[in-house]
Amino acid sequence: MQDSVVRVVLVEDRLEDAEQIISILRNGGIAVRPNRPENEEELERQLGSQPLDLVLVARNCQAVPLKDVLSAVDASGKDIPVLVTDTEINTDIAAEMTALGVRAIALRDRPEHLQAVVTQEFQSLQQRRATRHLEVALRESERRCDALIDSSRDPIAYVHEGMHIRGNQAYLEMFGYEEFEEIEGLSVLDMVASSHAEEFKNLLKSLSKGEPPPKSMELTAQRSDGTTFDAVMEFAQATYEGEPCQQIVFRQQLIDAEMAAELDSLRSRDQVTGLFNRSHFMSQLDEAVSEAAKGSGKQGILLVDIDGYAGLLNSIGLGQADALLREAGGRLQKLLSDNEVCARFSDHGFAVLCHGDHKHTHAVAETIRGGFQDSVLEMEKHSLNLTVSIGGVQIGEKIASTQQVLAKAGQCLQSAIAQSGNHIEIFDPAARDRAEEERILQWVEKIKQALDNNEFVLHFQPIISLHDESQACYECLLRMRSEGGELIPPMTFLPIAEEHGLMERIDRWVIGRAISSLEDENKQGRSTRLLVKITPDSLSDGKLPALIASQLQRVGINGDRLVLSIPESKVVTNLNAAKSFQEALGKHDVALCIEQFGSGLNSIQMLQHIDVQYLKLDKSLMQDLGKSQDNQEKVRELSQQARDAGKITIADYVQDAASMTVLFTSAVDLVEGDFLAPAGPEMNYEFGQS
Repeated sequence: MQDSVVRVVLVEDRLEDAEQIISILRNGGIAVRPNRPENEEELERQLGSQPLDLVLVARNCQAVPLKDVLSAVDASGKDIPVLVTDTEINTDIAAEMTALGVRAIALRDRPEHLQAVVTQEFQSLQQRRATRHLEVALRESERRCDALIDSSRDPIAYVHEGMHIRGNQAYLEMFGYEEFEEIEGLSVLDMVASSHAEEFKNLLKSLSKGEPPPKSMELTAQRSDGTTFDAVMEFAQATYEGEPCQQIVFRQQLIDAEMAAELDSLRSRDQVTGLFNRSHFMSQLDEAVSEAAKGSGKQGILLVDIDGYAGLLNSIGLGQADALLREAGGRLQKLLSDNEVCARFSDHGFAVLCHGDHKHTHAVAETIRGGFQDSVLEMEKHSLNLTVSIGGVQIGEKIASTQQVLAKAGQCLQSAIAQSGNHIEIFDPAARDRAEEERILQWVEKIKQALDNNEFVLHFQPIISLHDESQACYECLLRMRSEGGELIPPMTFLPIAEEHGLMERIDRWVIGRAISSLEDENKQGRSTRLLVKITPDSLSDGKLPALIASQLQRVGINGDRLVLSIPESKVVTNLNAAKSFQEALGKHDVALCIEQFGSGLNSIQMLQHIDVQYLKLDKSLMQDLGKSQDNQEKVRELSQQARDAGKITIADYVQDAASMTVLFTSAVDLVEGDFLAPAGPEMNYEFGQS
């Protein structure tokens, strides 16, 4: 939900009630782009002119009554769930709403219930959209596959209950037929010589009972003229015109079985390491996931990554890369039992499929970790002591899709790498709550340690003027340094810090470090301005403005060189505190910036209550800006309103040249984004040459 913007229409009599719902949703981590129609005509226009996800309507709304809302949504022909908000739910209300076609009722005075209902309905909507998309893709794939089968040189047939229902030209030619009508409804048993007829009959009986087919079967095939040839039948479960069937590929045996087995082995092996390749491993993983989905099978996946791989290559030379991977793969294989499937999975990463419960999977991971740590890897010209990071997942019913398993294993691997490497992190769905709690507590300690030991660092991203001004300006971006020196992105630890009341300390650290950086810039003769994000915790910190003033005075920096930034949604829900905070900062010339501007229903109206100098446009407005007419109009409208109000606007997350073209024709003042200049540890952007 945090990565998806929910486009919601709020049908409320009062603007304040709509703003309250928006605030509740955002406080629950739900990103929303709201609209509020004031009458039925405006509602119909919004339904017809822009993509929408949900409609939330007050049950007793007078401006646009519930029945009119439902009628307008039905008339739009779009799949847009209508949710009713109210202060109570009883059986009569529930029955009435269900009869009207309302998807769900949410209690507006119970934030957790409102958040849960919106999340559930939005996820259901996404699943329906994904299903429709997949159905279209499936039909298109079936059409393409049918065309490919017709043109394929492999003899392919589809069989249902032992009878032919489809066969391509190569199949007909192999058995001496000219038209499919000659074999339509003919038993595939007629294509098998009498010497193997009984064996094939038994196979057909097992298939009729629902048993899975073998991957292949060697037999003697028989043509229409009675001549025979040695063949291999390859089976695969399939569907044809929506009906389950078997796909059969007849291959004439031109090589002996031993050579065929050797070729199969070569196809499944990585040429550098001799381990299984990614393709073979994925097929094994698919089978393991399928077993887990049925509630059977105990298996786990481990992703193993060589720590500091780039640095090792710098030491031994790029020409030794294959030798390093070969030796590492060999070491890994020796540490595993015959039950484990081991493969080269990425450029310098491996994967292991373990057969056993979570305890066994963790034991295998510890064997691998210790096996690398405690020994020396001997190469032709080098002796190396490698360590590895391991991320894994115990495959179960709660995470029974290959994509989910790999995504979660990848997350665990990145987390292990972020903890200085030589570390194991395994996700077990059955112990999710316990493991999550332990993980969070570990991060809380790491954050406290980073604050105590000055292990946070700042990166600086240039904020560039569209009007050829040479004023140097950067946004400060927080990073955390692990014990091994790697940088940890803020979304890994900031949500945990906020949940455990550590953001006020982090804010003070960031502000203090920003002021020190301004001092360094001043010594270099540069009048740089820095923008620093703060959290709502700091708004209620009455001592912070005076502390900032004293630090600025100590280093001899004027307050106009520092800008503090806070999200619009937090200002709306803490308006009095934000106003007092801004007034206290203003006495020392420190400016305030509202970020995510434009995410509310009437963002510009907020400026009547609080005097800020900078407005940073909401990230969602920058998505596909070069193509989205709706976003372009919104950016131009907000930036012009801000200019008329004497405010400076910043467009963040600039993605491409098309977005810049739009921004040049708007009233936006400043731009920022990786497309223009990425963030880095040094403030070295040449503003005068931009």
